[in-house]
Amino acid sequence: MLTFQQKKIWITGASSGIGEALAHAFHKAGAKLILSARREEELKRIQGQCGGESSTRILPLDLTQAAELSDKTRLALDMFGGIDILVQNAGITQRSLVKDTDPSVYRTLMELNYFAPVALTKAVLPSMLEKKSGHFVVISSLVGKFGTPLRSGYAASKHALHGFFDSLRAEEGREGISVTLVCPGFIRTDISLHALVGDGSKHAKMDKGQAQGMPVEQCAAEILKGVAGHKQEIYVGGRDKYLVYMKRFFPGIFSRMVARTF
Repeated sequence: MLTFQQKKIWITGASSGIGEALAHAFHKAGAKLILSARREEELKRIQGQCGGESSTRILPLDLTQAAELSDKTRLALDMFGGIDILVQNAGITQRSLVKDTDPSVYRTLMELNYFAPVALTKAVLPSMLEKKSGHFVVISSLVGKFGTPLRSGYAASKHALHGFFDSLRAEEGREGISVTLVCPGFIRTDISLHALVGDGSKHAKMDKGQAQGMPVEQCAAEILKGVAGHKQEIYVGGRDKYLVYMKRFFPGIFSRMVARTF
């Protein structure tokens, strides 16, 4: 059984989906948790399921409010006396063609999916460097490795994460800092319900791929295994995860295939 006994883990986007599943999985593995999201009542619900205040604290947080992140980070660091693992899971996806997407939608996607994780990393990194130990776990996506229709802005924001965190790993690996980029495919969550369409409103539909995707508990178990092994990248999903290798070795076939998916 994987153990994260007494590890202090801060999870963003913890109120549902992969973030919630990770909270339960890390709790069962012995971790002390700090759970962040905008929905405080949902965080309280999960806190109650994960041992209560003795082992799980909540820190309501809107990651798009950059001016608050330094103060929120100080609060998180004080809760259990530091952060061993920062799991950056908060994010939003998209369902619209490039020709139909307002530029403001791209800015919204980049703000939450890229600039917020960068800012939070910058806030937490000094404390990890001081003790020469720390692990950043970043929930990217398979489309962080390739682009697909209807997700141009989402793919761009996830590609950006890979560039930033690969660089961070190269810079600070010798200082005890680990980076794991997690690339889920279709996971059974409600992410598509909240996806942005071209005018910035919500998609409000459950996509077939999401509905038939991997159970979120299985996804969390695979992530924990990869984090325990300090993997640099983790691909999670069904057959869709093999698209990473098709893109790499058969790019022409891959391009024709994804062009037929909408």
